[in-house]
Amino acid sequence: MPGGNRPGVTVERQGTRHQSRVLAMQYLFECDVASHTLDEILERMVTDEDEPVLPQVAVHTKRLTTGVVAHLAEIDAVIGKAAPAFPVDQLASIDRNVLRIAIYELLYEHNVPQKAAINEAIEIAKHYGGPSSGKFINGVLGTIMRGLPERGDTPPQQTPEAVPDSTEDDAPPPTEAE
Repeated sequence: MPGGNRPGVTVERQGTRHQSRVLAMQYLFECDVASHTLDEILERMVTDEDEPVLPQVAVHTKRLTTGVVAHLAEIDAVIGKAAPAFPVDQLASIDRNVLRIAIYELLYEHNVPQKAAINEAIEIAKHYGGPSSGKFINGVLGTIMRGLPERGDTPPQQTPEAVPDSTEDDAPPPTEAE
């Protein structure tokens, strides 16, 4: 396919990081709903000649997905603290995984501008999630950002305790049915 996109995926921007985030969300979604292992999915990404993925997209997608999985407990704790009224396991799978990727980037990918990670997450949620996904993602990530230092002051690893408690005006999360 032109640009290394997967069938059924409309990627309006052809940036490597954007494509990687979309694929990472899809792969983590597949892990959630189909119970495929991440190793199986990543192997298929690099070996499937019918659905080629550009090498630089594959590298970034693998870094995002393996990073999320490696830090899953910490990331889910951050989500739980930022949105305590919405248990992580009850969030729509798209929203849960968009949040996980964005939080991974905010906490561990120090070369990614914080606003870029948030804006990308919101756009992906709007495109692939339910009608209120973008607002929900924006509210949760905004809450998390208030507890993070500016990128120049970011320590090597941020802990879940740095996230402030949720505010009352967080938008409700979309459900799986949306």
